[in-house]
Amino acid sequence: MPDQGIFDICVIGGGINGCGIARDAVGRGYSVVLAEMNDFASGTSSGATKLIHGGLRYLEHYEFRLVREALMEREVLWAMAPHIIWPLRFVLPFHKGGIRPAWLIRLGLFLYDHLGGRKLLPATKTLDMRRDPAAKPLKPLFSKAFEYSDGWVDDARMVVLNARDAADRGAEILSRSRVISARRENGLWTVGVQNTTTGALRTITARMLVNAAGPWVDQVLSNAFGKNKVHNVRLVQGSHIVVRKKFSDPRAYFFQNPDNRIIFAIPYENDFTLIGTTDRDYTDDPKNVKISAEEIDYLCSAASEYFAEPVRPEDIVWTYSAVRPLYDDGASMAQEATRDYVLKLDPSGGDAPLLNVFGGKLTTYRRLAEHALEKIGEAIGFKGRSWTAGSSLPGGDFPPTGYAAEVAKLRKAYAFLEDRHAARLVRAYGTRAAKLLGDSGSSEGLGRHFGGTLYEREVRWLIDQEWASRAEDVLWRRTKQGLYLSAEEAAGLEDYMAGATAH
Repeated sequence: MPDQGIFDICVIGGGINGCGIARDAVGRGYSVVLAEMNDFASGTSSGATKLIHGGLRYLEHYEFRLVREALMEREVLWAMAPHIIWPLRFVLPFHKGGIRPAWLIRLGLFLYDHLGGRKLLPATKTLDMRRDPAAKPLKPLFSKAFEYSDGWVDDARMVVLNARDAADRGAEILSRSRVISARRENGLWTVGVQNTTTGALRTITARMLVNAAGPWVDQVLSNAFGKNKVHNVRLVQGSHIVVRKKFSDPRAYFFQNPDNRIIFAIPYENDFTLIGTTDRDYTDDPKNVKISAEEIDYLCSAASEYFAEPVRPEDIVWTYSAVRPLYDDGASMAQEATRDYVLKLDPSGGDAPLLNVFGGKLTTYRRLAEHALEKIGEAIGFKGRSWTAGSSLPGGDFPPTGYAAEVAKLRKAYAFLEDRHAARLVRAYGTRAAKLLGDSGSSEGLGRHFGGTLYEREVRWLIDQEWASRAEDVLWRRTKQGLYLSAEEAAGLEDYMAGATAH
Protein backbone atom coordinates (compact mmCIF):
# COMPACT_ATOMS: atom_id res chain seq x y z
CA MET A 1 0.00 0.00 0.00
CA PRO A 2 1.45 3.42 -0.86
CA ASP A 3 2.67 5.63 1.95
CA GLN A 4 4.30 8.67 0.45
CA GLY A 5 2.99 7.62 -2.97
CA ILE A 6 -0.32 8.58 -4.55
CA PHE A 7 -3.55 7.12 -3.21
CA ASP A 8 -6.62 6.78 -5.38
CA ILE A 9 -8.90 8.01 -2.60
CA CYS A 10 -8.44 9.91 0.64
CA VAL A 11 -11.47 9.69 2.96
CA ILE A 12 -12.00 12.29 5.67
CA GLY A 13 -14.08 10.99 8.57
CA GLY A 14 -14.13 7.77 10.59
CA GLY A 15 -17.84 7.45 11.22
CA ILE A 16 -20.03 4.82 9.60
CA ASN A 17 -20.16 6.57 6.21
CA GLY A 18 -16.42 7.16 5.93
CA CYS A 19 -15.46 3.67 7.11
CA GLY A 20 -18.13 2.08 4.90
CA ILE A 21 -16.89 3.93 1.82
CA ALA A 22 -13.25 3.08 2.59
CA ARG A 23 -14.10 -0.62 2.98
CA ASP A 24 -16.13 -0.80 -0.21
CA ALA A 25 -13.51 1.12 -2.20
CA VAL A 26 -10.49 -0.92 -1.14
CA GLY A 27 -12.44 -4.11 -1.78
CA ARG A 28 -12.87 -3.01 -5.40
CA GLY A 29 -9.17 -2.41 -5.89
CA TYR A 30 -8.73 1.30 -5.13
CA SER A 31 -5.85 2.40 -2.93
CA VAL A 32 -7.38 4.14 0.08
CA VAL A 33 -6.30 6.17 3.09
CA LEU A 34 -8.77 7.32 5.75
CA ALA A 35 -8.17 10.03 8.36
CA GLU A 36 -10.32 10.41 11.48
CA MET A 37 -9.57 13.32 13.81
CA ASN A 38 -10.71 11.51 16.98
CA ASP A 39 -11.61 7.90 17.70
CA PHE A 40 -13.76 5.92 15.28
CA ALA A 41 -17.50 6.42 15.89
CA SER A 42 -16.74 9.09 18.50
CA GLY A 43 -19.35 11.43 17.02
CA THR A 44 -22.73 10.75 15.46
CA SER A 45 -22.13 7.06 14.77
CA SER A 46 -22.05 6.04 18.44
CA GLY A 47 -24.83 8.41 19.50
CA ALA A 48 -27.76 6.81 17.67
CA THR A 49 -30.69 4.84 19.06
CA LYS A 50 -28.73 1.83 17.74
CA LEU A 51 -31.45 0.50 15.45
CA ILE A 52 -31.29 -1.18 12.07
CA HIS A 53 -34.72 -0.06 10.99
CA GLY A 54 -36.81 1.02 8.06
CA GLY A 55 -37.91 4.19 9.79
CA LEU A 56 -41.63 3.66 10.38
CA ARG A 57 -42.17 7.31 11.24
CA TYR A 58 -40.50 8.47 8.01
CA LEU A 59 -43.55 7.21 6.11
CA GLU A 60 -45.46 10.19 7.56
CA HIS A 61 -43.07 12.46 5.68
CA TYR A 62 -43.48 10.44 2.44
CA GLU A 63 -39.84 9.30 2.40
CA PHE A 64 -40.77 6.08 0.62
CA ARG A 65 -37.45 5.66 -1.22
CA LEU A 66 -35.47 5.90 2.00
CA VAL A 67 -37.83 3.58 3.90
CA ARG A 68 -37.81 0.96 1.15
CA GLU A 69 -34.02 1.01 0.89
CA ALA A 70 -33.69 0.78 4.67
CA LEU A 71 -36.20 -2.08 4.93
CA MET A 72 -34.33 -4.03 2.28
CA GLU A 73 -31.03 -3.46 4.11
CA ARG A 74 -32.16 -4.84 7.48
CA GLU A 75 -31.63 -8.51 6.61
CA VAL A 76 -28.60 -7.79 4.40
CA LEU A 77 -26.80 -6.21 7.36
CA TRP A 78 -28.01 -8.88 9.79
CA ALA A 79 -26.46 -11.53 7.55
CA MET A 80 -23.22 -9.50 7.32
CA ALA A 81 -22.81 -9.08 11.07
CA PRO A 82 -25.01 -11.44 13.11
CA HIS A 83 -22.80 -10.93 16.16
CA ILE A 84 -23.47 -7.19 16.47
CA ILE A 85 -26.91 -7.08 14.77
CA TRP A 86 -29.96 -9.04 15.82
CA PRO A 87 -33.76 -8.88 15.38
CA LEU A 88 -35.87 -6.95 17.85
CA ARG A 89 -39.65 -6.90 18.19
CA PHE A 90 -41.29 -3.55 18.94
CA VAL A 91 -44.56 -3.05 20.80
CA LEU A 92 -46.55 0.04 19.82
CA PRO A 93 -49.31 0.54 22.43
CA PHE A 94 -52.52 2.08 21.12
CA HIS A 95 -55.58 3.60 22.76
CA LYS A 96 -58.59 5.40 21.37
CA GLY A 97 -58.08 9.11 21.04
CA GLY A 98 -54.37 8.54 20.55
CA ILE A 99 -52.03 10.63 18.43
CA ARG A 100 -52.54 8.60 15.26
CA PRO A 101 -55.68 6.63 14.34
CA ALA A 102 -55.49 2.84 14.27
CA TRP A 103 -56.15 2.67 10.53
CA LEU A 104 -53.13 4.90 9.84
CA ILE A 105 -50.85 2.79 12.03
CA ARG A 106 -52.14 -0.40 10.37
CA LEU A 107 -51.51 1.10 6.93
CA GLY A 108 -48.00 2.13 7.89
CA LEU A 109 -47.20 -1.30 9.28
CA PHE A 110 -48.67 -2.99 6.19
CA LEU A 111 -46.33 -0.93 4.01
CA TYR A 112 -43.51 -1.69 6.45
CA ASP A 113 -44.08 -5.42 6.03
CA HIS A 114 -44.39 -5.32 2.24
CA LEU A 115 -42.18 -2.53 0.87
CA GLY A 116 -39.13 -4.74 0.64
CA GLY A 117 -36.83 -7.50 1.63
CA ARG A 118 -38.39 -9.24 4.64
CA LYS A 119 -37.59 -12.98 4.68
CA LEU A 120 -36.46 -14.02 8.17
CA LEU A 121 -37.99 -11.21 10.23
CA PRO A 122 -41.51 -12.04 11.49
CA ALA A 123 -44.47 -9.97 10.28
CA THR A 124 -46.57 -7.46 12.17
CA LYS A 125 -49.31 -8.68 14.48
CA THR A 126 -51.93 -7.20 16.82
CA LEU A 127 -51.64 -7.80 20.57
CA ASP A 128 -54.42 -8.06 23.14
CA MET A 129 -52.95 -5.98 25.93
CA ARG A 130 -55.40 -7.44 28.44
CA ARG A 131 -53.47 -10.71 28.17
CA ASP A 132 -50.05 -10.03 26.65
CA PRO A 133 -47.03 -9.83 29.02
CA ALA A 134 -45.94 -6.64 27.23
CA ALA A 135 -48.69 -4.82 29.15
CA LYS A 136 -47.21 -5.64 32.55
CA PRO A 137 -44.87 -2.62 33.00
CA LEU A 138 -47.33 -0.17 31.41
CA LYS A 139 -50.23 1.83 32.79
CA PRO A 140 -53.59 0.07 32.31
CA LEU A 141 -54.63 2.41 29.49
CA PHE A 142 -54.06 0.14 26.54
CA SER A 143 -56.31 -2.64 25.32
CA LYS A 144 -54.47 -3.08 22.05
CA ALA A 145 -50.95 -2.83 20.66
CA PHE A 146 -49.20 -3.53 17.39
CA GLU A 147 -46.01 -5.58 17.30
CA TYR A 148 -43.51 -5.35 14.43
CA SER A 149 -39.91 -6.24 13.60
CA ASP A 150 -36.76 -4.20 13.23
CA GLY A 151 -33.17 -4.78 14.29
CA TRP A 152 -30.65 -3.77 16.94
CA VAL A 153 -27.02 -2.91 16.25
CA ASP A 154 -23.96 -2.15 18.31
CA ASP A 155 -23.31 1.03 16.34
CA ALA A 156 -19.75 1.83 17.41
CA ARG A 157 -18.65 -1.76 16.80
CA MET A 158 -20.16 -1.69 13.31
CA VAL A 159 -18.00 1.33 12.54
CA VAL A 160 -14.75 -0.09 13.87
CA LEU A 161 -15.36 -3.46 12.18
CA ASN A 162 -15.74 -1.66 8.85
CA ALA A 163 -12.44 0.12 9.55
CA ARG A 164 -10.79 -3.17 10.58
CA ASP A 165 -11.96 -4.92 7.43
CA ALA A 166 -10.82 -2.01 5.26
CA ALA A 167 -7.37 -2.22 6.87
CA ASP A 168 -7.28 -6.01 6.44
CA ARG A 169 -7.95 -5.48 2.73
CA GLY A 170 -5.13 -2.95 2.38
CA ALA A 171 -6.48 0.48 3.30
CA GLU A 172 -4.37 2.73 5.48
CA ILE A 173 -6.51 3.74 8.46
CA LEU A 174 -5.39 6.72 10.56
CA SER A 175 -7.13 7.44 13.86
CA ARG A 176 -6.66 10.68 15.78
CA SER A 177 -5.42 12.33 12.61
CA ARG A 178 -6.96 15.68 11.71
CA VAL A 179 -6.99 17.04 8.16
CA ILE A 180 -5.67 20.58 8.51
CA SER A 181 -5.36 21.52 4.83
CA ALA A 182 -6.36 20.30 1.40
CA ARG A 183 -5.45 21.88 -1.90
CA ARG A 184 -5.43 20.93 -5.56
CA GLU A 185 -1.99 20.74 -7.16
CA ASN A 186 -1.18 19.41 -10.62
CA GLY A 187 -4.47 17.53 -10.88
CA LEU A 188 -4.07 15.86 -7.48
CA TRP A 189 -5.05 16.55 -3.88
CA THR A 190 -2.32 17.49 -1.41
CA VAL A 191 -3.71 16.86 2.07
CA GLY A 192 -2.06 17.94 5.30
CA VAL A 193 -2.76 15.66 8.26
CA GLN A 194 -1.75 16.17 11.89
CA ASN A 195 -1.73 13.43 14.53
CA THR A 196 -3.72 14.93 17.41
CA THR A 197 -1.84 12.85 20.00
CA THR A 198 1.77 13.37 18.92
CA GLY A 199 1.45 16.52 16.81
CA ALA A 200 3.30 14.82 13.95
CA LEU A 201 2.55 16.20 10.48
CA ARG A 202 2.13 14.21 7.28
CA THR A 203 1.33 15.03 3.68
CA ILE A 204 -0.93 12.72 1.68
CA THR A 205 -1.37 12.85 -2.08
CA ALA A 206 -4.55 11.45 -3.61
CA ARG A 207 -6.43 11.48 -6.90
CA MET A 208 -9.78 12.04 -5.18
CA LEU A 209 -11.03 13.31 -1.84
CA VAL A 210 -14.18 12.12 -0.03
CA ASN A 211 -15.46 14.46 2.69
CA ALA A 212 -17.48 12.23 5.05
CA ALA A 213 -16.86 14.26 8.18
CA GLY A 214 -20.45 14.04 9.42
CA PRO A 215 -21.38 17.05 11.60
CA TRP A 216 -18.04 18.60 10.64
CA VAL A 217 -18.55 18.29 6.87
CA ASP A 218 -19.18 22.03 6.48
CA GLN A 219 -16.32 22.86 8.88
CA VAL A 220 -13.94 20.80 6.74
CA LEU A 221 -15.09 22.69 3.65
CA SER A 222 -14.54 26.00 5.47
CA ASN A 223 -11.31 25.30 7.33
CA ALA A 224 -9.36 22.80 5.23
CA PHE A 225 -10.61 23.96 1.83
CA GLY A 226 -10.97 27.67 2.60
CA LYS A 227 -14.58 27.81 1.40
CA ASN A 228 -16.62 30.45 3.17
CA LYS A 229 -20.36 30.60 3.81
CA VAL A 230 -21.04 26.90 3.24
CA HIS A 231 -24.26 25.59 4.73
CA ASN A 232 -25.23 22.11 3.64
CA VAL A 233 -26.18 20.35 6.86
CA ARG A 234 -28.74 20.96 9.54
CA LEU A 235 -27.40 19.84 12.91
CA VAL A 236 -30.02 18.07 15.01
CA GLN A 237 -29.27 16.95 18.56
CA GLY A 238 -30.49 13.58 19.75
CA SER A 239 -30.05 12.57 23.38
CA HIS A 240 -30.67 9.31 25.23
CA ILE A 241 -30.89 8.21 28.85
CA VAL A 242 -30.07 4.80 30.31
CA VAL A 243 -31.83 3.62 33.49
CA ARG A 244 -31.90 0.40 35.46
CA LYS A 245 -34.02 -2.24 33.74
CA LYS A 246 -37.68 -1.19 33.65
CA PHE A 247 -39.03 -4.47 32.29
CA SER A 248 -37.92 -8.05 31.73
CA ASP A 249 -39.71 -8.61 28.40
CA PRO A 250 -37.19 -8.97 25.52
CA ARG A 251 -39.28 -6.70 23.31
CA ALA A 252 -38.82 -2.94 22.94
CA TYR A 253 -41.50 -0.25 23.09
CA PHE A 254 -42.42 2.47 20.59
CA PHE A 255 -44.15 5.34 22.41
CA GLN A 256 -46.07 8.16 20.71
CA ASN A 257 -45.98 11.56 22.38
CA PRO A 258 -48.62 14.33 22.29
CA ASP A 259 -46.21 16.57 20.32
CA ASN A 260 -46.22 13.96 17.50
CA ARG A 261 -42.68 12.88 18.30
CA ILE A 262 -41.85 9.31 19.29
CA ILE A 263 -39.42 7.70 21.70
CA PHE A 264 -38.22 4.14 22.15
CA ALA A 265 -37.68 2.16 25.36
CA ILE A 266 -35.28 -0.68 24.57
CA PRO A 267 -33.69 -3.53 26.56
CA TYR A 268 -30.03 -2.56 26.87
CA GLU A 269 -26.91 -4.48 27.92
CA ASN A 270 -28.92 -7.05 29.94
CA ASP A 271 -29.46 -4.91 33.04
CA PHE A 272 -30.68 -1.58 31.66
CA THR A 273 -33.30 0.21 29.58
CA LEU A 274 -32.36 2.74 26.90
CA ILE A 275 -34.83 5.59 26.36
CA GLY A 276 -34.62 8.08 23.50
CA THR A 277 -34.34 10.04 21.36
CA THR A 278 -34.90 13.77 21.38
CA ASP A 279 -34.92 15.95 18.25
CA ARG A 280 -33.86 19.57 18.44
CA ASP A 281 -31.79 21.93 16.33
CA TYR A 282 -28.20 22.44 17.45
CA THR A 283 -26.00 25.45 16.70
CA ASP A 284 -22.92 24.96 18.90
CA ASP A 285 -19.72 23.03 18.08
CA PRO A 286 -20.65 19.32 17.75
CA LYS A 287 -17.78 18.32 20.02
CA ASN A 288 -19.52 20.08 22.94
CA VAL A 289 -22.84 18.28 22.64
CA LYS A 290 -24.35 16.90 25.86
CA ILE A 291 -27.81 16.23 27.15
CA SER A 292 -29.66 19.24 28.56
CA ALA A 293 -31.88 19.39 31.64
CA GLU A 294 -34.84 20.04 29.33
CA GLU A 295 -34.11 16.87 27.35
CA ILE A 296 -33.82 14.81 30.55
CA ASP A 297 -37.19 16.15 31.71
CA TYR A 298 -38.72 15.48 28.29
CA LEU A 299 -37.57 11.85 28.12
CA CYS A 300 -38.52 11.12 31.73
CA SER A 301 -41.97 12.69 31.30
CA ALA A 302 -42.63 11.00 27.94
CA ALA A 303 -41.68 7.55 29.27
CA SER A 304 -43.65 8.12 32.47
CA GLU A 305 -46.80 8.67 30.42
CA TYR A 306 -46.60 4.96 29.54
CA PHE A 307 -44.77 3.16 32.35
CA ALA A 308 -46.67 2.41 35.54
CA GLU A 309 -43.51 3.11 37.50
CA PRO A 310 -42.34 6.64 36.61
CA VAL A 311 -38.91 7.34 35.15
CA ARG A 312 -37.14 9.93 37.27
CA PRO A 313 -33.92 11.87 36.66
CA GLU A 314 -32.34 10.18 39.70
CA ASP A 315 -32.86 6.78 38.00
CA ILE A 316 -30.43 7.67 35.20
CA VAL A 317 -27.12 5.79 35.20
CA TRP A 318 -25.74 7.13 31.91
CA THR A 319 -26.64 9.57 29.17
CA TYR A 320 -25.25 10.17 25.71
CA SER A 321 -25.88 12.77 23.03
CA ALA A 322 -24.88 13.21 19.42
CA VAL A 323 -25.48 15.62 16.60
CA ARG A 324 -26.98 14.24 13.41
CA PRO A 325 -25.81 16.04 10.26
CA LEU A 326 -29.06 16.03 8.28
CA TYR A 327 -29.04 17.46 4.79
CA ASP A 328 -30.67 20.89 5.07
CA ASP A 329 -33.83 20.62 3.01
CA GLY A 330 -35.48 23.65 4.61
CA ALA A 331 -37.88 21.66 6.81
CA SER A 332 -39.45 23.83 9.48
CA MET A 333 -38.99 21.36 12.35
CA ALA A 334 -35.98 19.28 13.33
CA GLN A 335 -37.98 16.02 13.40
CA GLU A 336 -39.23 16.73 9.86
CA ALA A 337 -35.79 17.24 8.28
CA THR A 338 -34.96 14.48 5.81
CA ARG A 339 -33.02 11.46 7.08
CA ASP A 340 -32.04 10.62 3.51
CA TYR A 341 -28.47 11.07 2.31
CA VAL A 342 -27.15 13.34 -0.42
CA LEU A 343 -23.88 12.87 -2.33
CA LYS A 344 -22.50 15.87 -4.19
CA LEU A 345 -19.49 16.07 -6.47
CA ASP A 346 -17.81 19.44 -6.26
CA PRO A 347 -18.32 21.02 -9.71
CA SER A 348 -14.89 22.67 -9.56
CA GLY A 349 -13.24 19.24 -9.36
CA GLY A 350 -11.45 19.05 -12.68
CA ASP A 351 -8.72 16.44 -12.37
CA ALA A 352 -8.92 16.37 -8.56
CA PRO A 353 -12.55 15.59 -7.72
CA LEU A 354 -14.16 16.10 -4.31
CA LEU A 355 -17.19 14.13 -3.12
CA ASN A 356 -19.13 15.57 -0.19
CA VAL A 357 -21.36 13.24 1.84
CA PHE A 358 -24.36 14.72 3.65
CA GLY A 359 -26.77 12.94 5.96
CA GLY A 360 -27.30 9.20 6.10
CA LYS A 361 -28.16 6.70 8.81
CA LEU A 362 -26.71 3.48 10.18
CA THR A 363 -29.18 1.27 8.30
CA THR A 364 -28.36 2.64 4.86
CA TYR A 365 -24.60 3.12 5.21
CA ARG A 366 -23.74 0.19 2.93
CA ARG A 367 -26.02 1.46 0.14
CA LEU A 368 -24.67 4.99 0.64
CA ALA A 369 -21.17 3.56 0.13
CA GLU A 370 -22.27 1.79 -3.07
CA HIS A 371 -23.75 5.02 -4.41
CA ALA A 372 -20.57 6.89 -3.43
CA LEU A 373 -18.50 4.32 -5.35
CA GLU A 374 -20.64 4.95 -8.44
CA LYS A 375 -19.72 8.63 -8.25
CA ILE A 376 -16.09 7.80 -7.52
CA GLY A 377 -16.01 5.54 -10.58
CA GLU A 378 -17.48 8.28 -12.75
CA ALA A 379 -14.84 10.71 -11.47
CA ILE A 380 -11.60 8.68 -11.54
CA GLY A 381 -12.51 5.47 -13.34
CA PHE A 382 -14.33 2.32 -12.28
CA LYS A 383 -12.65 -0.60 -10.52
CA GLY A 384 -14.34 -3.81 -9.47
CA ARG A 385 -18.01 -4.46 -8.90
CA SER A 386 -20.23 -3.98 -5.87
CA TRP A 387 -19.41 -6.78 -3.42
CA THR A 388 -20.44 -5.91 0.13
CA ALA A 389 -23.99 -7.32 0.06
CA GLY A 390 -22.78 -10.90 0.33
CA SER A 391 -19.82 -10.20 2.60
CA SER A 392 -19.24 -10.57 6.34
CA LEU A 393 -17.80 -8.05 8.73
CA PRO A 394 -14.93 -9.41 10.87
CA GLY A 395 -16.28 -12.11 13.19
CA GLY A 396 -19.63 -12.26 11.40
CA ASP A 397 -18.96 -15.38 9.34
CA PHE A 398 -21.75 -17.51 10.82
CA PRO A 399 -25.49 -17.83 9.99
CA PRO A 400 -27.87 -14.98 11.00
CA THR A 401 -29.64 -17.29 13.46
CA GLY A 402 -26.44 -18.93 14.72
CA TYR A 403 -25.50 -16.70 17.66
CA ALA A 404 -26.49 -19.19 20.40
CA ALA A 405 -24.47 -21.92 18.70
CA GLU A 406 -21.40 -19.66 18.61
CA VAL A 407 -21.74 -18.94 22.34
CA ALA A 408 -22.02 -22.67 23.06
CA LYS A 409 -18.92 -23.31 20.95
CA LEU A 410 -16.92 -20.67 22.82
CA ARG A 411 -18.09 -21.99 26.21
CA LYS A 412 -17.01 -25.49 25.22
CA ALA A 413 -13.56 -24.31 24.14
CA TYR A 414 -13.10 -22.03 27.18
CA ALA A 415 -15.00 -23.74 29.99
CA PHE A 416 -13.72 -21.26 32.60
CA LEU A 417 -15.74 -18.42 31.05
CA GLU A 418 -18.95 -17.43 32.80
CA ASP A 419 -22.03 -17.58 30.58
CA ARG A 420 -22.42 -13.82 30.71
CA HIS A 421 -18.80 -13.21 29.71
CA ALA A 422 -18.92 -15.68 26.81
CA ALA A 423 -22.19 -14.17 25.54
CA ARG A 424 -20.70 -10.67 25.57
CA LEU A 425 -17.52 -11.71 23.79
CA VAL A 426 -19.46 -13.38 20.97
CA ARG A 427 -21.75 -10.34 20.73
CA ALA A 428 -18.69 -8.12 20.29
CA TYR A 429 -16.23 -10.28 18.34
CA GLY A 430 -18.21 -13.18 16.87
CA THR A 431 -15.93 -15.91 15.56
CA ARG A 432 -12.88 -13.80 16.42
CA ALA A 433 -13.58 -14.16 20.16
CA ALA A 434 -11.51 -17.35 20.14
CA LYS A 435 -8.59 -15.50 18.54
CA LEU A 436 -8.86 -12.86 21.24
CA LEU A 437 -8.81 -15.48 24.01
CA GLY A 438 -5.98 -17.41 22.36
CA ASP A 439 -4.36 -19.98 24.63
CA SER A 440 -6.03 -18.76 27.83
CA GLY A 441 -6.87 -21.74 30.02
CA SER A 442 -8.22 -19.87 33.04
CA SER A 443 -9.41 -16.47 34.19
CA GLU A 444 -5.88 -15.80 35.41
CA GLY A 445 -4.69 -16.32 31.84
CA LEU A 446 -6.76 -13.31 30.80
CA GLY A 447 -4.46 -11.02 32.78
CA ARG A 448 -5.46 -8.10 34.92
CA HIS A 449 -9.16 -7.79 35.74
CA PHE A 450 -10.32 -4.17 35.30
CA GLY A 451 -13.91 -4.75 36.47
CA GLY A 452 -17.12 -6.09 35.01
CA THR A 453 -16.13 -8.74 32.46
CA LEU A 454 -13.20 -6.68 31.15
CA TYR A 455 -9.73 -8.25 31.28
CA GLU A 456 -6.28 -7.27 30.09
CA ARG A 457 -6.27 -9.70 27.16
CA GLU A 458 -9.33 -8.02 25.65
CA VAL A 459 -7.90 -4.55 26.24
CA ARG A 460 -4.67 -5.56 24.49
CA TRP A 461 -6.71 -6.89 21.55
CA LEU A 462 -8.57 -3.57 21.32
CA ILE A 463 -5.31 -1.62 21.36
CA ASP A 464 -3.59 -3.87 18.81
CA GLN A 465 -6.52 -4.65 16.50
CA GLU A 466 -9.05 -1.84 16.91
CA TRP A 467 -7.09 1.41 17.44
CA ALA A 468 -8.24 1.92 21.04
CA SER A 469 -5.90 4.27 22.90
CA ARG A 470 -7.96 5.68 25.78
CA ALA A 471 -10.21 4.24 28.44
CA GLU A 472 -13.33 5.84 26.94
CA ASP A 473 -12.61 4.11 23.61
CA VAL A 474 -12.83 0.76 25.40
CA LEU A 475 -15.51 1.48 27.99
CA TRP A 476 -18.07 3.37 25.90
CA ARG A 477 -17.44 2.43 22.25
CA ARG A 478 -15.64 -0.93 21.80
CA THR A 479 -17.56 -2.34 24.80
CA LYS A 480 -20.19 -0.87 27.13
CA GLN A 481 -18.35 -2.02 30.23
CA GLY A 482 -18.37 1.56 31.44
CA LEU A 483 -21.82 0.73 32.81
CA TYR A 484 -20.23 -1.79 35.17
CA LEU A 485 -16.89 -0.28 36.20
CA SER A 486 -16.53 2.06 39.17
CA ALA A 487 -14.81 5.41 38.75
CA GLU A 488 -11.75 3.95 40.48
CA GLU A 489 -11.68 0.95 38.13
CA ALA A 490 -12.07 3.20 35.07
CA ALA A 491 -9.17 5.33 36.29
CA GLY A 492 -7.07 2.17 36.63
CA LEU A 493 -7.84 1.28 33.02
CA GLU A 494 -6.90 4.81 31.91
CA ASP A 495 -3.53 4.52 33.66
CA TYR A 496 -2.93 1.10 32.12
CA MET A 497 -3.75 2.29 28.61
CA ALA A 498 -1.57 5.38 28.94
CA GLY A 499 1.38 3.07 29.56
CA ALA A 500 0.37 0.44 27.01
CA THR A 501 -0.05 2.93 24.15
CA ALA A 502 2.97 5.13 24.90
CA HIS A 503 5.47 5.10 22.04
